[in-house]
Amino acid sequence: MENLPPCPKCNSQYTYPTGQLMACPECFHEWSPEELAAEEAAEGQVLDANGNPLQDGDTVIVIKDLPVKGAPKPVVKAGTKVKNIRLVDGEHDISCKIDGFGAMGLKSEFVRKG
Repeated sequence: MENLPPCPKCNSQYTYPTGQLMACPECFHEWSPEELAAEEAAEGQVLDANGNPLQDGDTVIVIKDLPVKGAPKPVVKAGTKVKNIRLVDGEHDISCKIDGFGAMGLKSEFVRKG
């Protein structure tokens, strides 16, 4: 017997193929195994504001003024280039050093690949 994946919606083990799709008889969910695999692979990626994947060592550009508490300057200006980023887990998913500010964390939604 073929080893079929469980339903991604209800985790039922009674799934079956219907041509190019898979179906679940318990919750009637239909899905494409190829699309599901692509979505799962993309979940682990960190994307910039334009949807481009980021990697360790990339150079990014800040797209809007970002306030910084306790820093000598009150904001990181839009257009600031940040070199050699490092991706980390958490809400601020970019760890970097910015000239004039030092080490800090940024959110990937406020940068674009440079």
